[in-house]
Parts: sequence; C-alpha cells; structure tokens
Amino acid sequence: MSDSEEMIINLVVLGKAQTGKSAAGNSLLGSSDFQSRLSPSSVTTCCSLGRSRRILGLVRRNGCESALRVRVLDTPSYPHSDLSKEQVRDTVRAALAHHFGEEGLHLALLVLRADLPLCPEESEDTLQFIQELLGPTWKDFTAVLLTHADKAEEAGYSEETYLHSASNTLLSLLSSVQHKYIFLHNHNSIIKEKRNIVLRKLLNFIQKNNYQVLLKHSKE
Repeated sequence: MSDSEEMIINLVVLGKAQTGKSAAGNSLLGSSDFQSRLSPSSVTTCCSLGRSRRILGLVRRNGCESALRVRVLDTPSYPHSDLSKEQVRDTVRAALAHHFGEEGLHLALLVLRADLPLCPEESEDTLQFIQELLGPTWKDFTAVLLTHADKAEEAGYSEETYLHSASNTLLSLLSSVQHKYIFLHNHNSIIKEKRNIVLRKLLNFIQKNNYQVLLKHSKE
C-alpha cells in the first residue's frame, strides 16, 4: 500500500449520470479536480485520476501517525448518453489497469442518489456492469455512496428511518456488499470534518477487507 509514513488508498467512482459521482470524487479529494454540473446529458466522457494532498490525523500505524493520500478515478456514467456500454466498460477497464495495475484497487464506490428510488432493472444492469469490470469478487471490493442525503433529511428521514423505508432492491444491494454504505450530504460534503468522517468509514471498510486489492499486476 505504501511505506510506514504514508498510506495511499485507490478508489474508483461508478454510477449513472447525475448521481453526483464526480462531485463525490471531489468531496473525497477535498478539491474540484472533476467537472461536475447539472446537465441534460452525461458530463463525464473519459476517465481521469485525482489525487489528494497529504491528509493528517486519520491513520496511525505501528503507534505512529501516518499521512493519508487518496487517489480517485472518475469514470463515465453507465448508462451513458453518448457512449455504448462496451465503450464505457473498455474505457474504464483500461484506465483501471493503467492507474491501479501496479498497486491495485482498494474500493469501487457505487454512487446512488438517496433521494431517488432504485428500480430492480436499474440495479441489475449496474451490478452486471460492475461485475464485468471487477470480476467475481466484486462484492468484497464495492461500497455504496448514497448522495443527496441532505434532501432525504429535509424530507424527514434519518439514516435509520431511510433504510427502514428503503426498497427491497436497495436493501438487497446493501446486503450483498456486506452493508458497506455511506450517506453523503452534497451541500457540505467537502467540509473538512464531514470529509474526514467519510474517509474514516472508507478506511474501516478497507481494514476489514485486510487491505486486499483488486487488479494488481494487471498493468500491461
């Protein structure tokens, strides 16, 4: 993963258009690396890698504080308004191999909107796409980011009541990835304190997975 003085985690964000995928990547990086805006068509058409600055105060290894660096691969949406499924899949697959082929991928983050219902057909297509990208062990390396959680709160839902009212499709998805999910507030998600909470949860997922990685040594 890195030396004792610095830890690097490699992440990829995946999801439909207008779910807040690129914005979520910016939140994790604490930057505005990725283009994010309201649009009637898919905004992201190619993959791009963002890197955070050194983050202190989140990681201790062997009794000493280590700096954390986050690397996030932003990807075109699937389905995409201008690209076929094969084009998106091949683009993302090549970018994963190029950027993470030597060190490996720690987590794929499936971005869903908390303020919109998840339909069975949509879930099935998305999960099939992720499995094609990551292989049969994808569930061990996938977590769900529920964006626009502030809108769910404004509608009177806490995280607990939201999940209690969630569709069987969403609950089944969360169960399949061992309940690795995070609620993300769009209006304040890049505030340092909020960002650190999210990063701690991601680090916990990675730790529980024994720091295993996918795609290592696949770089050509």
